[in-house]
Amino acid sequence: MALTSCSNDLNVTPDDDDEFLSETFFENPESYKQVLAKLYAGLYVGGNDGDGTADIAGLGGDFSSYLRLLFVVQELPTDEAIIAWADGTLPTLNTQNWSPANEFLAGTFSRAFYHISVANEFLRQTTDEKLTARGVDASLKAEIATFRAEARFLRAFSYYNLMDLFGNVPITTENDPVGFFYPEQKTRAEVFAFIESELKDLDNSLAASRTNEYGRVDKTAAKFLLAKIYLNSKVYTGTDRFNEAGTVCADIINNSGYTFANVPYRYLFSADNNTNGAQNEFIFPIVSDGNAIRATGGGMSFILHASIGGSMDAASRGMDGGWFGIRTRKEFVALFPDATATADKRGTFYTDGQTLDIANIGTFTNGYAVTKYINKKADGTAAQRNDIPDTDFPMFRLSDVYLMYAEATVRGAASGNTATAVGYINQLRDRADAPSISASDLTLDFILDERGRELFWECHRRTDLIRFGKFTGGSKIWQWKGGTVNGTATESYRDLMPIPSRIIQANPTLEQNTGYTN
Repeated sequence: MALTSCSNDLNVTPDDDDEFLSETFFENPESYKQVLAKLYAGLYVGGNDGDGTADIAGLGGDFSSYLRLLFVVQELPTDEAIIAWADGTLPTLNTQNWSPANEFLAGTFSRAFYHISVANEFLRQTTDEKLTARGVDASLKAEIATFRAEARFLRAFSYYNLMDLFGNVPITTENDPVGFFYPEQKTRAEVFAFIESELKDLDNSLAASRTNEYGRVDKTAAKFLLAKIYLNSKVYTGTDRFNEAGTVCADIINNSGYTFANVPYRYLFSADNNTNGAQNEFIFPIVSDGNAIRATGGGMSFILHASIGGSMDAASRGMDGGWFGIRTRKEFVALFPDATATADKRGTFYTDGQTLDIANIGTFTNGYAVTKYINKKADGTAAQRNDIPDTDFPMFRLSDVYLMYAEATVRGAASGNTATAVGYINQLRDRADAPSISASDLTLDFILDERGRELFWECHRRTDLIRFGKFTGGSKIWQWKGGTVNGTATESYRDLMPIPSRIIQANPTLEQNTGYTN
């Protein structure tokens, strides 16, 4: 499906020719959970048959995986990652030289709106009136009410990514018509207000914290995303909301039931991270399962395969081979005191045969490889298979809440306490065998670096660098930023991605972001 604003809000034809999300489809009581599963699985796979037939046009099912696209747009333009491949306009993401014609930005925009459209149609099809007309019983109605709340959260998550990446975007809900119309473009502040309202309201309908199935969201996931938008409110709306961010973070830490995973750091990124203790701090994981989720190129399959190359032994990473793609840049390696020593076990770099400097982006052995994720269990035993990993992706986890609380405190949140914030940071550092810090060390520069050390390759870096004023411009330089080997300043307008050209062609009422030419 090519999602455009002037086509049907939802028009999906699965390979089995069933009419997905039609009246006939919903005659089966199990169909409601199947649509919910589609919304969750769509974060990992690119289409109904894994990576085959894609949900969106313009990219294959492997490249158009939601998680894969998030990684590409959140990590490649930063100091944390660089990719060797020359597919289409992919190299411009390494160098902050993208244009509105970039097909990966178009894929990201379309993927998010595709998820929004599926959620909208599910909400249209699950009103009390429709459920009653179909004779749905009371117990299933109650379950569907929770499904509806989860669909609304996943819709808000997509709007958050669109707001963060593209700024001014249209908003469509289940109350909008299905058919030919041009959704009105909203300001970034208006999109922020919509997301905030949804997340606050969902506290009334999402499952209580830690009562849902693993991999499905609950009230705490909504609070996490609320804290995230409050922390970035100055960027999104021009008004800081650090105090609210600190308040929500404290609530999550003290009242959610999610706990800091008192296990070695590497357990969080192993194939059994859903059972080895790491799951205790996973508020919103994107679930991977080598047998149940057959995606050979999307999600974690991409992240693991693409990070293996050079002299690396793929079998030691639990995989069947490497794609010679993603590494990191020397400026990120410098955040760790000694990348080859045991100090700070979060600094997981493969250096054998790899140069620290990246003279040639297309050469995998230029730049240290990263071994953060592994498709083996924490005890070293094998996962279910070696072509599709079992390692879950930690989209939201409690460690990030610790870091958000500390940052809000340093930025002046009245709800924060410096001693408490230092204690949270030291829990992270103790787990990593890194030296403890004192209150005098808790500066904004330290927090940005610590966020990198703790959360790298978890799709946060671009957003973080923008909030700290370090993404564009010349205050922070890394190799190949701006397209030169030693890096150079870039234009500030690139803090926002352009509205993709083919999206504007589909909806000519959309206005392009400042600095870009269609």
